[in-house]
Amino acid sequence: MGHHRSRPIDPVDPVAEDRALNTPLAEALSVVLLVAVLAGAVVRPFGLPEAVTAVPAAGIAVATGAISLDHARAEAERLGPVVGFLAAVLVMAHFCDVEGLFRACGAWMARWAAGRPRRLLTAVFALASVITAVLSLDATVVLLTPVVFATAARMGARPKPHVYACTHLSNTASLLLPVSNLTNLLAFAASGLSFTRFVALMALPWLAAIGVEYVVLRRFFARDLAAAAPPPNPAEAPRLPLFALVTVVCTLAGFVVASALGVEPAWAALAGALTLAGRALICRRATVRTVVKAAAPAFLAFVLSLGVVVRAVVDNGLGSALRHVLPDGTGLPALLALAALAAVLANLINNLPAVLVLLPPAASSGVGAVLAVLLGVNIGPNLTYAGSLATLLWRRILHRHGHGVDLREFTALGLLVVPGALAAAVVALWGALRVL
Repeated sequence: MGHHRSRPIDPVDPVAEDRALNTPLAEALSVVLLVAVLAGAVVRPFGLPEAVTAVPAAGIAVATGAISLDHARAEAERLGPVVGFLAAVLVMAHFCDVEGLFRACGAWMARWAAGRPRRLLTAVFALASVITAVLSLDATVVLLTPVVFATAARMGARPKPHVYACTHLSNTASLLLPVSNLTNLLAFAASGLSFTRFVALMALPWLAAIGVEYVVLRRFFARDLAAAAPPPNPAEAPRLPLFALVTVVCTLAGFVVASALGVEPAWAALAGALTLAGRALICRRATVRTVVKAAAPAFLAFVLSLGVVVRAVVDNGLGSALRHVLPDGTGLPALLALAALAAVLANLINNLPAVLVLLPPAASSGVGAVLAVLLGVNIGPNLTYAGSLATLLWRRILHRHGHGVDLREFTALGLLVVPGALAAAVVALWGALRVL
């Protein structure tokens, strides 16, 4: 995941063709396997983890020759550092929750809102944007959404605008740092950028997209936000967990230093995760089993297996087909077209497979193309439930709180938000690339 750009193996390499099925059967099989993996992730039958369908699918792809063993191994090696980084960030987010960081955030939101739903929405936007950027989108969906529910209930405010903000920002606000989203980690590895340069280029698109989200959500939920809320009950505010806060700040500083020294930023993430997990183990607030569980090994296995299945689809014709349809250059029209294509693909096949498919051909056009793809796969999923795993997870959390989601309302809001946010972010990226 460092600063070298790994050369993607040519999907039509003749040596690879000899080893693969390389027939219409291989194309059909790889597509069927990808559909099965995505269906398993969306439906999760009997509450089973996503890996239950993904791991066997990857095994079938290799066993039948739909993907050569060399290509499968190469894909696993490419995704290995990314998956390790993801595990460390998930552990950090979990133990920040154990330390009470999210409870303290909820108390701050309630105090700052002072019984006014519009101010609560502003507070949710501010917190969700920062938490998504620093602790990854999973922290916003899994840990902040329940806190927002509790805060709205304590205030007597309608929860809908605030929990919708959580899911939208878990996607949109994940543009800022390489660590904010798994798609960012993949794009960061493909771009060859340093940590600080990635942040510098993405800061303006991040602000532009969040700004559009805020304006649209304020107008869309105007009636819910106008409903009067009784003044909140004065409750004793939980203390701010300084240890967790300092560890997160030091880890962020570690990313910058590691990047400047040419060291993998994953080491800084590992140090932060070990610090928080180690403290929890010493204080007996966790066991080794809970630390391993926090790293979500089943989800990590899903990501690796999905990568292998997507690579099989690319090897069997999709890679060469995409090379013909992807726009060339880094002018504004080309960047807009790339981002739009990435957004459409994210909603058709989920944003993780979309970024795995689009990055190799986009990387040959340069950094601008890679980052435009990233804008598409991060902002685009706010259009449909299946656009990102974060949105699917958010919907499950809402059902757990007895709060249904109206598909028409979700889609209508997405249609209002996504085009404007995507266009604003791409224009901001184009400007940042020219200036920086």
